[in-house]
Amino acid sequence: MALQPLPTLVEQLKTQPIIFIGGKGGVGKTTTAAALASYYASQHQKTLIVSTDPAHSLGDVLNVQLTNEKIAINPYLDAIELNPDVIVDAHFAQVERTIKSYANPDMMPKIREHLRLSKSAPGAQEAAMLESMCQHLVTAADEHYEHIIFDTAPTGHTLRLLVLPEMMGAWTDGLLAQQRRQSKLRSVSLHLDNSGQKSLQQKNEIANPFAPKKQDRWEQAVSVLEKRKQLFRQAGVLLHDRTQTAIVLVMTADVLPLAETKRAIEQLEESKLTPAAIVVNQLIAPAQSDAFWRHRADRQQQLMQDIENNFSKYPLYPIYLQQTDVRGTDALSNLLITSLRAH
Repeated sequence: MALQPLPTLVEQLKTQPIIFIGGKGGVGKTTTAAALASYYASQHQKTLIVSTDPAHSLGDVLNVQLTNEKIAINPYLDAIELNPDVIVDAHFAQVERTIKSYANPDMMPKIREHLRLSKSAPGAQEAAMLESMCQHLVTAADEHYEHIIFDTAPTGHTLRLLVLPEMMGAWTDGLLAQQRRQSKLRSVSLHLDNSGQKSLQQKNEIANPFAPKKQDRWEQAVSVLEKRKQLFRQAGVLLHDRTQTAIVLVMTADVLPLAETKRAIEQLEESKLTPAAIVVNQLIAPAQSDAFWRHRADRQQQLMQDIENNFSKYPLYPIYLQQTDVRGTDALSNLLITSLRAH
């Protein structure tokens, strides 16, 4: 598909409540995400932009100090930089509170040590980030946002986040199944106790962290799992709904981003998450007087032929290389218009 003017991308995405911006590191995902968010906010559309990238460059682009808490950039634009360390600490603190409500107090020192070590386990940050991301996804409409735009980490991280809701839902199902088996064992234990096996009852009260007197608290823990499962299910439905969610991939006209974008699209299509558009960033206008820049522009034009051939099913939108850094909401919003006018 041939290159289309950037205002068409703005028009294409204006009714999408959820927009994910992904791509290889260093291709301009944050600038693209911030430009879209700034533009929609300038049109008085309430917008939230969320960075899931640990590199924390969203605040630099917006020229604002961001934190893990929502900050109002202007009356129509809010921004968050999700901090993996803060989110993991909060996530495991909640896990500890849940376990403490039904576990034997004597077990808590070992449980706390296990949780402390688990913070560094593979996938711990992703699981915590996913839960936070899903919370923002499902509550955006209730908070009256017309757009929630995710500025994501490099491609591999983005792909895992997009497919994790289904995986985490299945994992939570496993925990709930285990709970049901525990409930059956407790029922048997209660039956034996009621039959007069007092010694067994006393033994259970000492050794069983899920003793009958803890049943109400254990049910509270189950309720937490059920809510988590529902959260992942809601997020998964939203991600797969093309009327709700648009995935936009950003790339540059270079060999490595081209190869990575091809792989990303293959994986997304396998997961039934077809991208809505591709942005080709940092293009150089063909008419250049300097030999170096003319050569770079000619090379990009050759690669653009490959890009158009490889991604013929997807709308392609160009962003041309700017003379200065693009920072602040006004400059970001204007980028979507001036990039077309200047070339």
